[in-house]
Amino acid sequence: MKVRVLVRLKPGIMDVQGAAVKRALAGLGFSEIAELRIGKVIELELDETTPDARARVREMCGQLLANPILEDFTIETVTDLAPREVAR
Repeated sequence: MKVRVLVRLKPGIMDVQGAAVKRALAGLGFSEIAELRIGKVIELELDETTPDARARVREMCGQLLANPILEDFTIETVTDLAPREVAR
């Protein structure tokens, strides 16, 4: 089973990295950006025989992959995933 975990800062938490990237983009002429937030994507492939795999991934997020005080996370299974276009 393949899953993708999207981790983001909770609303109201200052995203210092996002603010820095937004300023840098504005300096390059991309001033139309109203808000920019940085997150992380974690892709996992679990053993197909893992019972309650989604619950296990939720445990992983709560214990290590996301900081529950500062971050929210979303778990997408392979059936939720649309093909992603690769920019080159």
